[in-house]
Amino acid sequence: MDTKKIVKEQYSKIAKQTASSCGCSCSNKTVSKTIGYTDKQLQEVGEADLGLGCGNPVAFSNIKEGNTVLDLGSGAGIDCFLAAKKVGPKGKVIGIDFTKEMITKAKANALKVGHNNVDFMLADIDSLPVEDDSIDIIISNCVINLAPDKNKVFREAFRVLKPNGKIYVSDIVLLEELSEEQRRDKDLIAGCVGGALLRDVYINIAKDAGFRVKILNENKSISKDQYHGIPLESLLLEGTK
Repeated sequence: MDTKKIVKEQYSKIAKQTASSCGCSCSNKTVSKTIGYTDKQLQEVGEADLGLGCGNPVAFSNIKEGNTVLDLGSGAGIDCFLAAKKVGPKGKVIGIDFTKEMITKAKANALKVGHNNVDFMLADIDSLPVEDDSIDIIISNCVINLAPDKNKVFREAFRVLKPNGKIYVSDIVLLEELSEEQRRDKDLIAGCVGGALLRDVYINIAKDAGFRVKILNENKSISKDQYHGIPLESLLLEGTK
């Protein structure tokens, strides 16, 4: 099964819609507020809020003025724009997405919200067009679970971070193993469940890539709120190089 093709087709469709139906979660501001975004933040980002995340990694990150920030799976730009405000005019934010339609949407949103310190690049998060040791902070929101090779994603993140740089990941992890039928379900794959890993497996992949891992938050209520009771949680992880 071509997981990347399934994911790309789904998110291309979402990007073309004025308001998406459901990707990793249902797209509305009510959902975005339940996973940690404030009314003020949602007003600031405008149409970049597609409700596709499972947390608010920027809120937990240690982004400082002048930092270079990389967003893995930037979508329509919501987390990039929040990070851009933190880094200021002397800093820079780079958004990576492998869906052409999302990149187009994000660039249009950047013009609307007036951020000129954000750059969006069409690329895969397991093969980053970024130099070694060049990034201060990496953020990622409910995206790595969509990647078939999560080991490669975390290794790439480790490669591009500066020494002592940090990665902040909000992602869906499983608390019990899925059935084979669930693993093959295209809707669950595109919905951040079918390709998700067990919690401890996911954490160990980050550690194996070289990160010193700290768990910042675990949201189990998201299972009932958005995932029909499937045994999973939203994990917020900090990794230090």
